[in-house]
Amino acid sequence: MDVSYDGTDFSGWARQPGRRTVQGELEEALAKQPPGAAVPRSVVVAGRTDAGVHADGQVVHVDVEPYEGQPTSRRLTVDERGLPDLDRMRHRWNRILPPDVRVRGVRVAPEGFDARFSAVARRYRYQVSDAPWGVDPLRRRDTLAHGRPLDVAALQEAAGELLGLQDFAAYCKQREGATTIRELQDFTWRRVGEHEVHADVQADAFCHSMVRSLVGALLLVGDGRRDVTWPRRVLESQVRDSAVAPAHGLTLVAVDYPPDAYLATRASQTRAVRETPHA
Repeated sequence: MDVSYDGTDFSGWARQPGRRTVQGELEEALAKQPPGAAVPRSVVVAGRTDAGVHADGQVVHVDVEPYEGQPTSRRLTVDERGLPDLDRMRHRWNRILPPDVRVRGVRVAPEGFDARFSAVARRYRYQVSDAPWGVDPLRRRDTLAHGRPLDVAALQEAAGELLGLQDFAAYCKQREGATTIRELQDFTWRRVGEHEVHADVQADAFCHSMVRSLVGALLLVGDGRRDVTWPRRVLESQVRDSAVAPAHGLTLVAVDYPPDAYLATRASQTRAVRETPHA
């Protein structure tokens, strides 16, 4: 399932008791209109987003039990696999879901596919306005009003020093037993308007708060409060810094996967790394 959402009014992706979450809304829609005889387990997501973070290209998978024979509902027919028309199911889900969550595409996954573990890259975009008057009111939900002029050349120079396979402990909210080693594949800053700057960030995976921490540190360079070598020194120190950019400027824009023949292998390799405790 290809899913997009405005994260403003959600307490993040993951289901939490008593809180409104994207996972909770999506699983409620699936429970009311399952794409098969039953949905036996929770959905699996490519990347858990924090409270306030948006998604334009989130990927989710769910295991279903196919129908045996035709369902009792005359309005629902199934194919030879025991699955209903998925385009019709998408329509039904979007009628149930609130307007800040949309299922944009749905299909049967290839053999071996895992939304989380098969991914080879996640791509995020952070949007910043450095206009002296703040941010356009129509963009206030997805763009940070920084209020200080940004030097894109300085931002790009500092970002280049962070690329590659590194231990990003200084830029992650650490979790017990989880590795903070990641491959930062792209970190590009560009001015897209007179007062609008975008940061495109890509890695094989991100640890908790990593993108917002990277962006928060780089903004201090861009507005002149830190020199261009400071983010690299923070990385090497392995000590977490407190500069974390607000959530609402961040959007998950895409998740990349290998060719179908390598999906199961990629999932097995990634699962072994992610689930093994590290000292």
